[in-house]
Amino acid sequence: MSFSNIELKARTDRAALIRQYLQDEGATFRGIDLQTDSYFITNRGRLKLRQGNIENSLIYYERGDQPGPRESVCRMMEVQDAEQLRVILENALGIRVIVKKKREIYYIRNVKFHLDELIGLGSFVEIEASNKSHPLEVGVLREQCDFYRRAFLIKDEDLVDRSYSDLLLITNYAHFR
Repeated sequence: MSFSNIELKARTDRAALIRQYLQDEGATFRGIDLQTDSYFITNRGRLKLRQGNIENSLIYYERGDQPGPRESVCRMMEVQDAEQLRVILENALGIRVIVKKKREIYYIRNVKFHLDELIGLGSFVEIEASNKSHPLEVGVLREQCDFYRRAFLIKDEDLVDRSYSDLLLITNYAHFR
């Protein structure tokens, strides 16, 4: 399945306030997912296998690195035997980096929210407005993302322009220099 996301990632120290906002707005809480994302070595885009207690998916996406709302073109499939697939992909492609996180997952219609905790990186909020299950134009998705950015009081300096995988690689590189 192919779809578009407009997404935003930001560092946050306001997870409790964002959580309360989502609850007040009637967001559906999907649960807390302990996720391991294995990023594989590819010639372009990003290919990751997500293994969690809620989500288990193979995800390929292409996205520019820029702060603020940005578009990703994604292809995703749910997987039944994630561990076996990880072994096959690791042998075929090699692993670039592994990201482990604790993720709270919320939804309001077509917009997915993550409150993430990553060891060594800190606390983050992600907003993903998607047309995966709702036929919406990219401009509408961008408006939704901007609306929640304002609602969560996300400042420009909080925005993150990279994936967690890139942040970990940068952090690990800095530790070994």
